[in-house]
Amino acid sequence: MEIDKQKVDDAVLALLYLTLDDRCRAWKSFDWSTMNRLCEKGFIYDPVNKAKSVHLTEKGVAEAKRLFTAQFAKTVGPDA
Repeated sequence: MEIDKQKVDDAVLALLYLTLDDRCRAWKSFDWSTMNRLCEKGFIYDPVNKAKSVHLTEKGVAEAKRLFTAQFAKTVGPDA
């Protein structure tokens, strides 16, 4: 099976939003290569340190919120 790394990155960034604390810190218990790609894309600061959390950039928080909402928010409609 070939993995779509962009979809993985999007899902991880959305899940980082789920654990967001202090408006910019999230638990970093995800695959290291994915975390490195998110850092290279400017969404998080360097994930390679002893801390158990990672700081999201301003750009990262905005994109994480967008992805989280798109993938996990319930839509409210007239039948809801």
